[in-house]
Amino acid sequence: MPYRAPVNEFRFLFDHVVDLASVTAEERFAEATPDTVEAILTEAGRMCEEVIAPTNRAGDTHPARLENGVVRTSPGFDSAYAALAEGGWVAVSADPEYGGMGLPVALTTAVNDMIASANLAFQLNPMLTQGQIEALEHHASDELRELYLPKLISGEWTGTMNLTEPQAGSDVGALRTKAVPNGDGTYAISGQKIYITWGDHDLTPNICHLVLARLPDAAPGTKGISLFMVPKYLPKDDGTPGDFNNVRTVSLEEKLGIHGSPTAVLEYEDSKGWLVGPENGGMKAMFTMMNNARLGVGAQGIGAAEGAYQHALAYAMDRKQGKSAVENATGSIVDHADVRRMLAAMKADIFAARAIALSCAVALDRGRASGEADWQARAALLTPIAKSFGTDVGMRVADEGIQVHGGMGFVEETGAAQYLRDVRVTAIYEGTNGIQAMDLVARKMADGGEAAFSLLDEVEGFAETARETMPELAAPVWEAAETLREAVEWLVAQGDLNDRFAGSSAFLKGFARVLGGYYHLRAAIAEPGGARERLARFYITRMLPEHVGLLAHARAGAKDLYALTPDDLAA
Repeated sequence: MPYRAPVNEFRFLFDHVVDLASVTAEERFAEATPDTVEAILTEAGRMCEEVIAPTNRAGDTHPARLENGVVRTSPGFDSAYAALAEGGWVAVSADPEYGGMGLPVALTTAVNDMIASANLAFQLNPMLTQGQIEALEHHASDELRELYLPKLISGEWTGTMNLTEPQAGSDVGALRTKAVPNGDGTYAISGQKIYITWGDHDLTPNICHLVLARLPDAAPGTKGISLFMVPKYLPKDDGTPGDFNNVRTVSLEEKLGIHGSPTAVLEYEDSKGWLVGPENGGMKAMFTMMNNARLGVGAQGIGAAEGAYQHALAYAMDRKQGKSAVENATGSIVDHADVRRMLAAMKADIFAARAIALSCAVALDRGRASGEADWQARAALLTPIAKSFGTDVGMRVADEGIQVHGGMGFVEETGAAQYLRDVRVTAIYEGTNGIQAMDLVARKMADGGEAAFSLLDEVEGFAETARETMPELAAPVWEAAETLREAVEWLVAQGDLNDRFAGSSAFLKGFARVLGGYYHLRAAIAEPGGARERLARFYITRMLPEHVGLLAHARAGAKDLYALTPDDLAA
């Protein structure tokens, strides 16, 4: 089935739902004219359809492999990467001073979404480079920026981030990688890092690793961690790759999915590195990259959902099985009520998740352009929701896609299962979805819920206005926002963080459900009487009510959870 980039969907969301115009009105983004936005969406969509999507199946069936110390990528990935780099798609939002386009993150998010829906394993490569670019822009010295940013922005080199070690996963403070001063301003980096996405490959002549390591006598835990740039090959004076820097690929992980993405175990042995940011300031610098990646991962989940949905819809429109007495029947399984329900839920959830992710990106852009704390707080609030809900939707839609296919979905030749296998990891990396939920109810509520209340004021204000034209859709959205407001009020009143954490995942999902209702309502108001309104009616009638049970769960506290002992769980 040929993939079709959802360019029209992005046009609609930018124009009618997430207000991209408020971003492009800022002086910083004045060059993001309507013509430029249209060109970016159209050309990126064409590249995804014609160049990247055809590599998706090959990446799954012919995984990246390690041969005699050299990583060989999947067939077609080399030409796809060349097209990506040549088109400047790595650096849509990067600093123009170093060769970037300087366009809004909202556009980068749209482009990444489309690349992920064309080939998720491939899209991981530029996403990691984008995060490294942002970390270097904010924290590196002038010398490092001048050397590395032009190479990364052009796509000539790629970037990774190295956090995880065998004993240090989510507990990054447990890492053991050492950084010993060489006496000349550089450091000798030694240690092992695991799960390094695109940690080694044959697409570019050099790979730049941002590595977390500990200086001698540094404090224990995260306070004693520093960040270093450690290239695979040491740049020569002319900027070309020189001597090998003792960064060795020990192995590639055999994974459930994303087989085209080489996930490496890397060994550093007195590898030369340069400090990025201040000593012991590694976590702050790395979080710049991770926060970029969290929105990017949310977009990956949405992109995978898009691919799975298109695959399932094409099958449902073609497959003849049984009969359904409905008006204007097609004769295919799309006529059956349960198949129609699954497809509608898939489409409605993709729209909701995409709107949340783009709203987060717009808030990031507004905050960066204006420096206004309210927009920065809005972006911070929406980041864990965009990451967690986007990836949850990716998994749910991919799973439903298999169900739509029936028995054929369980057979690899149809390709339906690949979407689920590929997207499953997105709920795990860049902070598991459980960690995202804990972040939402703790750190993101440290303002007493102010950012959340501000967003709910916006939702309720719009719903009040919408009552005049669509009261049957506006009223449930307003009521859901009030229920969510009460949940936030309860949450910030809890002094015991475990009472927040126990229901944090349910709270995040409930929050996302309410936001989905809001964005669907905006879509219905923008295009009344058509497909947008009909989809909004489906979501608000059938899916929005889930928020009631989710928010009740969120307010249950931790007492009953911890009343269950480990022995009870093992009984």
